[in-house]
Amino acid sequence: MFRKFIFKPFLIIGQIPVLLLMLTCFGCKDQQPQANSGDILALNWSQIEASARGSEVTFMMWQGSPELNAYLNDFVKPKLKLLYDIDLKIVGGQGAEIVQLIMSEKQADIEAGEVDMVWINGETYFQLKEITGLWGPFVDKLPNAKLIDFENKFISIDFQQPIEGMEAPWSITQFALVHDSIKHPNPPNTLEELAKFVEQNPSSFTISNDFSGMTLLKSFLAELSGSPDGLNGAYDEVKYQKLSSQLWDWINQNKQYFWKNGETFPTEHTKLNQMYANGELSLSYGFGEGGIDDKINQGLFPKSTKAYPWKNGTIKNTNYLGITYNGKHKLGAMVVINFLLSPEAQLAKSDVNGVNANSVLMYTKLTPRDQALFDQIPKRKYGVSIESMEGNAIQEPDPKYMIKLYEDFRKKVIAGKN
Repeated sequence: MFRKFIFKPFLIIGQIPVLLLMLTCFGCKDQQPQANSGDILALNWSQIEASARGSEVTFMMWQGSPELNAYLNDFVKPKLKLLYDIDLKIVGGQGAEIVQLIMSEKQADIEAGEVDMVWINGETYFQLKEITGLWGPFVDKLPNAKLIDFENKFISIDFQQPIEGMEAPWSITQFALVHDSIKHPNPPNTLEELAKFVEQNPSSFTISNDFSGMTLLKSFLAELSGSPDGLNGAYDEVKYQKLSSQLWDWINQNKQYFWKNGETFPTEHTKLNQMYANGELSLSYGFGEGGIDDKINQGLFPKSTKAYPWKNGTIKNTNYLGITYNGKHKLGAMVVINFLLSPEAQLAKSDVNGVNANSVLMYTKLTPRDQALFDQIPKRKYGVSIESMEGNAIQEPDPKYMIKLYEDFRKKVIAGKN
């Protein structure tokens, strides 16, 4: 059972001091060796694996994907138990929930936290860094990290923030738009084209008031900047105000043609997919290059569904695994993360009939045997490959852009206040 805490707003989290974490009880199931961070990182990998045996690692993550849940429960958990005698306990939570839990534990001086590892990126990484909520750097200690290309800017940079060994890349993905290629063989891929499209096809498009919708708006902002790289670098308030004012003007001028006349917006991307599936919407979007194969295989999307990038570019990013500053089982978390980065685990996660995730492993760094196994992965039947979208990939902007978009979308579009 998770404790409930009273927490302070994010605006003051930067004032929280760093807590010194001491670990106790060497070899116990419920504790890690008594050591500070330096002592843990001084261990070699054999010692880390030996010390992690028998631990129960609690992993907080978004649980909205049945395929990912099945992968973790049916493949990862049994493997971890068999290979390392580690029990993986998965609990639900994402974004602000993770930040709130860790911040409240800091304020309560809790040295043995409820969670050991978290699935994060972007603004969550930014916020956890602000409160010193992550432990590390640990990534260089992972043997399988050598299989990752950290020269790749889409891996080494998370929303314009260097990961600095505090996050381990888990999978890489690109945002794409989705359309029915029979009904709309030439879908819009610029704001000008989208304005014409919604006027000619009223009620067929909307913007979800969630991560996916705000990601789409970042692509729109980049287009308004005049360049795929227009949002790169540190957050620029002057730039944001200039571009966002154009964006809100565009939306408010055209939202009369949106779903429900732009008077309401879906709060969940899953709702948007359902409306596309039943023909209520003509356009959808999402990460995983649109994520359409599984939905077509389930009979949710028509087989004529195709995914495509925005002309100026769509966001390409990596999601990561982090270890909490006060996790009871840091060594166990390191072993779990290293396994999740293994060719075996990444291969299983790439199954087109399962999670259908893109591996973060660099093909040329794999053994010939592992290369052959990856070569044998069935290709997507309906969706596009991430490689085919490389020319339309743009980096995630500074997380403050996302935070501001959430705030201003509610205020300037939903509430209609300037």
